[in-house]
Amino acid sequence: MLVLRQFWSVYILCGAQNKDAVRLTLEQIDVVKQMCESYEEFEMVTTTDGTENIPNNKIACLIGIEGGHAIDNSLAALRMYYDLGVRYMGLTHTCNTPWAESSSKQVHNFYPRTKGLTAFGKEVVKEMNRLGMMVDLSHASDATARAALSTSKAPVIFSHSSAFSVCNHSRNVPDGILRRLKKNKGIIMVSFSTTMLACGDQTVSISSVADHFDHIKKIAGSTSIGIGSDYEGAKHFPEGLEDVSKYPALIEELLRRGWTDSEVRGVLRDNILRVFRDVENVRQERSSESASEKEIPPEKLMHSCRLDLKRVPGQTTRSYAAPSWGQLSSLAVTLGMFVAFH
Repeated sequence: MLVLRQFWSVYILCGAQNKDAVRLTLEQIDVVKQMCESYEEFEMVTTTDGTENIPNNKIACLIGIEGGHAIDNSLAALRMYYDLGVRYMGLTHTCNTPWAESSSKQVHNFYPRTKGLTAFGKEVVKEMNRLGMMVDLSHASDATARAALSTSKAPVIFSHSSAFSVCNHSRNVPDGILRRLKKNKGIIMVSFSTTMLACGDQTVSISSVADHFDHIKKIAGSTSIGIGSDYEGAKHFPEGLEDVSKYPALIEELLRRGWTDSEVRGVLRDNILRVFRDVENVRQERSSESASEKEIPPEKLMHSCRLDLKRVPGQTTRSYAAPSWGQLSSLAVTLGMFVAFH
């Protein structure tokens, strides 16, 4: 079995939130791009057509972002990431943002009052729909996931999660949300992290993984399932499924359990490509819409690492306008110097 398509996850620590999250994210994107340009077996792609037309001797490289703290509460940054090739973003990682609640509790102390998805969080989802960027709900709280499913006009993904009814881990997806995912025509890509597969002390095997596949198929249907693995993030994996070379063993187990060739092909390839194409179609439908100018109120973002830009009294500014008297003065001085020297 050959791996022909690979999402490279751009991940930065939650500790970078309110600090240098954007710079670190840009550096990670640069690493992915340089890597995929340096090795002849890799090829950067940004569309479903690109993944479909990849030569058999190439592996398609795509980019996703793990955690909405990477945009530093800026829709402009989100748009720039899209222009750089990012095609999915997780709304949260293991920390809340001012606009989205994480499934991880008591891991970080960022924005403990955030519950679910705020008004700005819904704007993030809408802008991702407009751009054609997949909304990833792995690591999001149940309340965040429900709100995103209600907001999104495009299918969403859970890039590395499993079934809560099989293992009641906070990262896993409960049946109620799986049913909504089916209606949304989205996909849950099953994680191979042992802590999310079996919540007791029992040995975790390929059969344990297949149990999650079977349960999700029962609730959401086989077209809602993919492989999320999480080899680059988790530490421990089922015996016999330690790396991608062991995928055939999982496929063999699913076939033994009665999965059809068509269903298995969907798990391996067709389901995620269908979601990706549907997201692109929503982008096309919204091509006449302008970029969102919504912002979080500045008073909710005040911290030591953010410049306090004083707004012009009585003036509502947009993100592309000069937002402060200081910037306006600087612009006037610069223009004055230009005139003086010319």
